[in-house]
Amino acid sequence: MENRAQWGTRAGFILAAIGSAVGLGNIWRFPAVAYENGGGAFFLPYLFALLTAGIPILILEFTIGHKYRGSAPLSFARMSKGAEWIGWWQVLISFVISTYYAVIVAWAISYAWFSVKLSWGSNTEEFLFNSYLKVESAGNFGSLVPGVFIPLLIVWLVALGILFAGVRKGIEIANKIFIPTLAIIFLIVCIRALFLPGALDGVEAFFKPDWSKIMDGKVWVAAYGQIFFSLSIAFAIMITYSSYLPKKTDITNNAFITGFANSSFELLAGFGIFAALGFMAFTAGKPIDEVVAGGIGLAFVVIPEIINQMGFLNEVFGVLFFLSLTFAGLSSLISISETYISGIQEKFNTSRAKAVVVGGGLAALISLMFATQGGINFLDVVDYFINQFGVALAGLFEVVLIAWFLRQLNPLQQHANAISDIRLGAWWKISLGAITPIVLGYMMFDLLRVNLISDYDFSDNPYPREFLFTYGWTVALGAILIGVLISRLKWKKQSLEIPVSNNKGVSS
Repeated sequence: MENRAQWGTRAGFILAAIGSAVGLGNIWRFPAVAYENGGGAFFLPYLFALLTAGIPILILEFTIGHKYRGSAPLSFARMSKGAEWIGWWQVLISFVISTYYAVIVAWAISYAWFSVKLSWGSNTEEFLFNSYLKVESAGNFGSLVPGVFIPLLIVWLVALGILFAGVRKGIEIANKIFIPTLAIIFLIVCIRALFLPGALDGVEAFFKPDWSKIMDGKVWVAAYGQIFFSLSIAFAIMITYSSYLPKKTDITNNAFITGFANSSFELLAGFGIFAALGFMAFTAGKPIDEVVAGGIGLAFVVIPEIINQMGFLNEVFGVLFFLSLTFAGLSSLISISETYISGIQEKFNTSRAKAVVVGGGLAALISLMFATQGGINFLDVVDYFINQFGVALAGLFEVVLIAWFLRQLNPLQQHANAISDIRLGAWWKISLGAITPIVLGYMMFDLLRVNLISDYDFSDNPYPREFLFTYGWTVALGAILIGVLISRLKWKKQSLEIPVSNNKGVSS
C-alpha cells in the first residue's frame, strides 16, 4: 500500500499546476515576445506550439508522475534506472531557479510598499539600480541590501511554512487562495489600464498581425520557447505534482485545462501590459515600438514610470500590480521548491520536515548572494544560462530518451487512456516523437552557436568572460554533473517497485 501524500481535490491539483505555470514570465515576458514576433500573427505559431509541444509534454509528465508515483528522480528511476540522473538534473535546475526567483518576489513586495507613496520618484531606472539595489559591477558582491534582504526573509518564511505544512494542508490550501486572488487583482489592473488615454492604441498594436513574419523560422522557435518556459515543463514540477494524484483522475483533461488556463492568463497580461504601454506612448508622444519592454525593465522601471503618469488612484494601481507579481511569484516558487524537497525526502528516506529544512534552508542561504549589491548581475547570468542550457536542454533529453531510446510512449499512452476522457492517439506520439525533438534540437543548436561566437550581455554591457564562465556555464553544466553523481547513490530503504495506490484522494 502507498502512504504517499495526495491532493484533497482535483481542483486543488489543477490550481496548483496553474499556479506553477502562471508566473512572472507570463506577465513580463509573453507580451513583449508576442509583439516582437508578429503581434496577432504570433498567435498562430503559439497555438500550434501549445498543441504540439506544451500540452503533449504536460500530458507526458502528468502521466509519468501518476504512473510511477514519485518525485522526478524516483519516477525516472522506476521507469529505467539509467534515467534517474535526468530527474536529478531537473530537480537541480529547479533548485538553482528557486534561489534567485525568491529574490525577484522580494523585489515585488518592496515595490508594492513603494507604490503607496510612489517612493521611486521621477527617475525609475536610477531608483531601481542605484537607490534600491545599489548595484555593484559584475563579479563584486558588495554588502547585503536591507531593502531586499528583509522582504526576502518574508518570502522564504511564507514559502517554507506552506511547504512544511504538506501537500494537502499547505500547497493545496495556499493555491486555492493565491490563484483566485491573483486572477481578481490582475483583472482589476487590466480593466484600469484599459481606461487610460491611448490604451486602445496599445492593445491594437499588440493584436495587429504582421503576417510577413509568419514564415520566419525564428518566430516559430520563439513560440515554442515561450510555451516551453511558461508551462513549467522539464522543471520536475509537473511530475512531482501529478505523483500526488489519486488513482482515478483524468490526466489529459487536467493537462488541457492547465495549458489553456496558462495561455488565457498570458493573453490577459498582453491586454493589460500593452494598454499601459499605449498610455505611456500617448503621454510621451512616441510610437508604441519605442516604449515596448520586457523582463525586469518592464516590471520595475517602465511600469513605475507609467504609474507616475496615471493620476487618479495611481498608488492603488501600483499596489495591485506588484501584489499580482508577488502572488504569481509565490505560487511558482512553492512548486519549484517542492521538486527538491520531494526528491530529498525520497532519496534519503527522511521526513518532510527535515527535507524542507535542508533543501529549503540551503536554497534560502544561497539566495542571499542575489540580495547583495552585485546580486542583479549574478541573477541575470544564472537565470539566462540555467534556463537556456538547463530547462530547454533537459526537456530535449527527457523527450528523446522516453520517445526514442526507452520507447515508453505506448505504455504511457495506454496508462493515460485508461483513466482519461480524452484519448491520446497519433497526434500525441507524433508531437513527442518528432515535432518537439526537432524544434528543441534546433533551438539548442542555435543557442549554442550564438553563445559560442558572442558573449551574453545585460543592457548592451558585455559581461567579462570569466564571470560568464563562473556563474553561467559552470552553474548550467554543474547541475548535470551533480545530478549524475546523486543518481549513483543507492536508494535507502526505498524499493523501486511501483507502489499500489491507497486511493485516499478524490478525483473531482
